[in-house]
Amino acid sequence: MEEKVVLRPSQEEVLKYRQGLMGISAVPGSGKTFTLSNLAVKLILTTPLEEDQEVLVVTFSNSAADNFSTRIGEKLRASGLMEGFGYRVRTLHGLANDIIRERPELVGLSNDFGIIDEAEFNEILRDLVAQAKEENIDFLRGLISEDYSDKKREEFLRGQMNELLLSLSIQFIKTVKDQRITISQLEDWLADGHHNEFLPICLSIYRSYQAALNYRGAIDFDDLIRYAYECLSLDKTLTQQLRHRWPIILEDEAQDSSKLQQGILEILVGKKGNWVRVGDPNQAIYESFTTADPNLLKSFVARKDVRSVDLPVSGRSAPAIIDLANEFGIKLPTTDVE
Repeated sequence: MEEKVVLRPSQEEVLKYRQGLMGISAVPGSGKTFTLSNLAVKLILTTPLEEDQEVLVVTFSNSAADNFSTRIGEKLRASGLMEGFGYRVRTLHGLANDIIRERPELVGLSNDFGIIDEAEFNEILRDLVAQAKEENIDFLRGLISEDYSDKKREEFLRGQMNELLLSLSIQFIKTVKDQRITISQLEDWLADGHHNEFLPICLSIYRSYQAALNYRGAIDFDDLIRYAYECLSLDKTLTQQLRHRWPIILEDEAQDSSKLQQGILEILVGKKGNWVRVGDPNQAIYESFTTADPNLLKSFVARKDVRSVDLPVSGRSAPAIIDLANEFGIKLPTTDVE
């Protein structure tokens, strides 16, 4: 027998959702995964879906996707239904991969294209950064403070400079791909003479990096997002097919979406679609390492056509912890822990 679900008033408000756009601002520990899972199950059970339609749940990490799949599957089994039907749980990158696999030729990919992981991504870049450093050694040496001794400057050049160049290159590549800036555009900016001194180095690394991907017949995670967006933009028939397949989209950790990732979901939802976005606009876990922008969720929640709901109650902080935090002027979310 299924255990009775006890909901807070704010969670009950979320479960009243039936259609349209909803933005949910959730503090840490407010049970957003629990709430979104229950909403997914309720929609699967009550929405008149056709045989080829699914409720699409999108989240950021593989562990979160597994968590959602487990929770939804268990609740459906408890309701006497077979799990795995009527819904699909995907990470944003997994969803992008699904989209591209429908029509890879639209973006110049073969049907058997590969995807490099983060380890291979970093391995390729480290080799290219080391090569770029040697090619620009005099320029880079001149950037180190003259207050350093010759020995310390050389130590910095051999050690920390590599990490700085690697970090800069990673952010450059991610930003260029998220903004859909082409190598030709970068070359034009370089030819104009109005550019940062690091642009020639970053462009050289980027050009070599793309050549390394082409040699492997592969793309990276950032390519997944931009190519999925391009596939949807280029093929209206594909877009209509996917809108029919996923008439309801539930998005978790929406504060960690980039502009391009949000753009993919906007296209899939269309002007009259159904989209629930859940996240904490005040924290973006991946903002420092990706092109994530929590302001996108804030703007969405503030729209007049979006129903805004708060999950303001945290189950993580007991009253004693909150009282202590208040002594130090630290603001924590309210709690229902007894």
